[in-house]
Amino acid sequence: MMSGRPSYRSLVNDGSAKGKQLPPGLTRRIVSYARPHWRAILWFLLVTSVGSAIVVANPLLLRAIIDEGILPGDTSLVVWLAVAAAGLAVLEGGLTLLGRWLSARIGEGVIYLLRTQVFTHVQRMPLSFFTRTQTGSLISRLNTDVVGAQRAITSVLQSVLSNLISVVAVLVTMLALSWQVTLLALVLVPLFVVPAKLIGRRLAHISRDAMDNNADMSSLMTERFNVGGAMLVKLYGRPDEESAGFADRAGRVRDLGVRQAVLGSLLFSMLGLITALAMAMVYGVGGVLAIGGAFEVGTLVALTTLLTRLYGPVTTLSNVHVEIMTALVSFDRVFEVLDLEPGLKEDPDARDLPPGPLGVEFDQVSFRYPGARESSVASLELAPHAEVDDDTQVLSGVSFRAAPGTMVALVGPSGAGKTTLTHLVSRLYDPTEGAVRVGGLDLRGVTGDSLREAVGVVTQDAQLFHDTVGANLRYARPGATDAELEEALRMARLGTLLDQLPNGLDTMVGDRGYRLSGGEKQRLAIARLLLKAPSVVVLDEATAHLDSESEAAVQEALAVALEGRTSLVIAHRLATVREADQILVLEDGRILERGTHDELLGREGLYTALYRTQFAPQSRA
Repeated sequence: MMSGRPSYRSLVNDGSAKGKQLPPGLTRRIVSYARPHWRAILWFLLVTSVGSAIVVANPLLLRAIIDEGILPGDTSLVVWLAVAAAGLAVLEGGLTLLGRWLSARIGEGVIYLLRTQVFTHVQRMPLSFFTRTQTGSLISRLNTDVVGAQRAITSVLQSVLSNLISVVAVLVTMLALSWQVTLLALVLVPLFVVPAKLIGRRLAHISRDAMDNNADMSSLMTERFNVGGAMLVKLYGRPDEESAGFADRAGRVRDLGVRQAVLGSLLFSMLGLITALAMAMVYGVGGVLAIGGAFEVGTLVALTTLLTRLYGPVTTLSNVHVEIMTALVSFDRVFEVLDLEPGLKEDPDARDLPPGPLGVEFDQVSFRYPGARESSVASLELAPHAEVDDDTQVLSGVSFRAAPGTMVALVGPSGAGKTTLTHLVSRLYDPTEGAVRVGGLDLRGVTGDSLREAVGVVTQDAQLFHDTVGANLRYARPGATDAELEEALRMARLGTLLDQLPNGLDTMVGDRGYRLSGGEKQRLAIARLLLKAPSVVVLDEATAHLDSESEAAVQEALAVALEGRTSLVIAHRLATVREADQILVLEDGRILERGTHDELLGREGLYTALYRTQFAPQSRA
């Protein structure tokens, strides 16, 4: 089950794990993930133990073949012992295969459980978590760290157990055969351990640098190869400088790879040379003892064979602490994400929103965005938590009511709190003070499923997945038929586009919908909203940055989407403002004015100033 050579991985683990303080109870928590696989783990331990014990069986058979078969000339015994040696080899191979299968079952089971837990947990995190977190670091937790955590249960366990049993079995057998040769073998152990530690430490440092540089190179490719990044490079980039920058990163990866390969070869060459020298010494000392009659020739051959199976496991065990710590640190990094409390929790007694038209009410709502310590993990952010958290109040004492089926327009300067207010309606956040009610129910006591069904949102930058038109629409209603999808597209004024699509509903929209125009993306988002058929509609400047023709088409689609529904609209166009049943004018997170378009114009306040600078030019046009 174990070769005489130490595993390369055991010599290059991240030494930064040494001395790291791990939280109490970590091991007990790790065991909880292994508990569902306890039967497989027991079989795994048994198979590994038996396989490690076989390490000493073959040398002893070899000794018997020489001393009791070949030298006395007993042909029959030689044949039977050779058959036994072959049988042991087959058994060892079978045990190795069985051990790998059990290890894979346990390890992949742990990976599956951890990944699904982290993914599900991250889905429940508030929006502020994603605004602070580096996506690449988060994905790394689901890949690199989860695989590292797997090793704590399988690879490390196998390495420690099999090598420990092998060392004990080999030493006991060698002592039984010749204590003199065994002492000589133990004296030579430092010759293996010291080079492995010195060069292994250097290899660990180079491995960390290589991983960092590979991540840096991958990050550059990710940014340049997505549609937005590629467009920016083509518009503003300098191709020669881009190529030179990538070549510089790739060159560092290449140089580190060469150094890593050379040091690895140097280490194993040194270990091979020391092994050869040790065997020469053992043959020399053992040969003298054999001539003197201390033991037979077969015993000398068995001792040298056992020697080759001693130094590899000893060298690996000398680094096992770092390997275990590295695996434990991976577990700790995964738990760091799992232990971050979601900002929004569903009340166990939550109720479903009632069907039909629903009103929206804000009752003395104040809000500030969660700070870094409340919503994120320092290691997942670009900037550390040492920065002062921003405790700025975004909304203060906001109160209003949108009756069922009415439109409320939100206007005000940038940063007034309009988008934040819409986030509270869809419960992306909970208010710091006060209450937000839909259908008369406080959203903190409403089930998430019923809220998602009742509230539909169209943002300024419509988000589409890199999938088909049909798949993007069915994200709102998975069971919708093709006929229902086509009807929603025609209601969103996309009938012409539907007729022109090369593969109809199966046409790919591209990364973030880049194969569609801005107006088509917005109308596709509106079609998705229509398919969902919510009672409350939230529009966050859904027509901003569109050309006149696209805006007109989107406005027609919006007229259909808003009909008979309660709507909160961040107003960007004069038509929206004039049609609103109520206009709320926000500044610095407070409602300064409220009323209809004509009422507010007559007050000569902030709305009048906004109208003259933002809306009046549209009326003249």
